[in-house]
Amino acid sequence: MQLGEIQQALRDAALDGWLFFDHHQRDPLAYRILGIPSDVMASRRWYYFIPAEGEPRGLVHRIEPHSLDAVPGDKMAYSRWQEQHAQLRKLLSGASRIAMQYSPQCAVMHVAAVDAGTIELVRSCGVEVVTSADLVQSFEARWTAAQLESHLEAGRRMDRARHDAFSFITERLRNGSDVSEYSVQKFLQERYAAGGMITDHGPVVAVNANASDPHYEPSAERHQPIKKGDLVLIDMWSKLNQPDAVYYDITWTGYCGETTPDKIQNVFRIVRDARDAAVDFVKTSVAAKTPICGFQVDDASRNHIEAKGYGEYFIHRTGHSIGTNVHGAGANMDNFETHDERGVVPRTCFSVEPGIYLPDFGIRSEVNVYVGESDARVTGEAQTELVQIY
Repeated sequence: MQLGEIQQALRDAALDGWLFFDHHQRDPLAYRILGIPSDVMASRRWYYFIPAEGEPRGLVHRIEPHSLDAVPGDKMAYSRWQEQHAQLRKLLSGASRIAMQYSPQCAVMHVAAVDAGTIELVRSCGVEVVTSADLVQSFEARWTAAQLESHLEAGRRMDRARHDAFSFITERLRNGSDVSEYSVQKFLQERYAAGGMITDHGPVVAVNANASDPHYEPSAERHQPIKKGDLVLIDMWSKLNQPDAVYYDITWTGYCGETTPDKIQNVFRIVRDARDAAVDFVKTSVAAKTPICGFQVDDASRNHIEAKGYGEYFIHRTGHSIGTNVHGAGANMDNFETHDERGVVPRTCFSVEPGIYLPDFGIRSEVNVYVGESDARVTGEAQTELVQIY
């Protein structure tokens, strides 16, 4: 646990403390940020309060007195519910404004781990509860130098695998051999394993109308063949198979034919330019040291697509935070599904992936953007033209 850094962040945010709460391991953020082993018994409620000044302190149930042994500070104990309430008031004594894993109106779902009843209980102790979303980002979403390097290496391996996947489709079509969404998915999964990469699921390989379902995924039971005249979308994400590695996450599209229909070509260029508008906005803002929020990055790409008349077909946020999970704990590039007011902060990474999803085909173009202390960059190859598969 980074106690000194946490307390400095609390002072910078004019907060009196950060209250962590859990039972049945419902808040994995608390365990990671505090450094509590994930196998700790937690069938009863525990509380851990880090004040902006002074020593942390905890509250545990008497039948699980070791729940907070991994963290510093004195621990109070309770058995009866009346005692729990009284001890909680004592735990929070002297504080008036604190953070918890709570999000007003559940705007930041990743942070909304504390139930409404517990928020009511804590507020009854005379404190104001605010969201810990920005604090979580500072201590969950920032990468180390080693994590950045793991991401870059994952990108190099995945960019090669992506190139080879399109070549695999080309070879099969030229030879007149069968090729399908599922066989390309299996090809990529084999490349992941051979390259020391792991993923939670996927990748997505989708043709034509299937590419208009952003979360479509082929399977042995449900997949389509790939043939001449088809649009092919590949969405792939993975990370190195090593501790604390972070993900690389991209989407590319191609057309199976020598000449791409004008409609498909036009939609691709609109999506590509919307992606680049968001990336350029981030790069320019970071270089100028102008603070920006996730919702503003979403606006930069969405405004371009809306201006071209396709706004109703861009049905998801522009991007998401990336970390040890493919959807990380940092700011999302979102002013559509939510209004994400979290700042885009140094040493974090996120996807930029606008899309247009029409009834007969869909196109998405996805890159990863890493924000450093004084600049921002796309971390791998960026698609500039449709892949011609013939």
